[in-house]
Amino acid sequence: MSSANNLTADFLRSIPVPQPSPDGDKDERGRVLVIAGSREVPGGALLAGVAALRAGAGKLQIATSASIATHLGLAVPEALVIALPELPTGGIALESADLLIERANRCDAVLIGPGMVDNEAASKFAGALLEGLKSPCLVLDAAALSKIKDHRDLLRRQAGRIVITPHSGEMAALLEIPRKEVVADPLGTARKAAASLQCVVALKGSVTHIVTPQGEAWTFREGNVGLATSGSGDTLAGIIVGLLARGAVPLQAAQWGVYLHGEAGNRLASSYAPLGFLARELLAEVPRIMRDLAPA
Repeated sequence: MSSANNLTADFLRSIPVPQPSPDGDKDERGRVLVIAGSREVPGGALLAGVAALRAGAGKLQIATSASIATHLGLAVPEALVIALPELPTGGIALESADLLIERANRCDAVLIGPGMVDNEAASKFAGALLEGLKSPCLVLDAAALSKIKDHRDLLRRQAGRIVITPHSGEMAALLEIPRKEVVADPLGTARKAAASLQCVVALKGSVTHIVTPQGEAWTFREGNVGLATSGSGDTLAGIIVGLLARGAVPLQAAQWGVYLHGEAGNRLASSYAPLGFLARELLAEVPRIMRDLAPA
């Protein structure tokens, strides 16, 4: 199985994401928990959280380091913000996982990783949370992916509910291979990771590959270099978790999320310039793109 399907607008129209009823409330649109941020990188939590709302999620909770929680609450007034115990370095402390398990299990989708800068601590935190998760779909991004192979059994226990979003460097670390091998065969390495971890993989790059544990694959080739900017990955992870909260299955959420993120970059490249637009500017484009993809 060597080929991949092209991810296009017409294809997405054939797999529409769940829509709330006309008189639906916030609960019908789903509840998201974003566990993210650190004293050094508070913006990762902000970008991911707002992206989840722009993707249509109904309720947003952000769990982050205590020292930045109030600031995030003011920056994202739409969110309930939970202040967590933090490490001396400003990251989220391991004991926070026990504090969040009950809350996470009341959510429809959970994201871990954006803005976390201590890879070792983030990996241990992700493993501790995975131990107690029973029902929500899950997105793992950035630092939460480091050493995730150590939690292979926990990931496989959650089979069918997880999306991971590595770039080539993170994929190389995950598979313990040189980055040049990932670059040489991104589709093959994505398939290897998806099968090993039993999760949907969205391997980010100038061409992004989405792969299922069974080896089915889709490729998005229409991105642009402007998307290679700080915070861009946080917005992608947030879009995916927002779609999961609305009821999209993991593969569908990854497909729609990658396309929405890439098309947002294309529209900004057209209206601004190929370089220089910001990750936070992607967010306002997402609802318009979803509108344009809606069935006639």
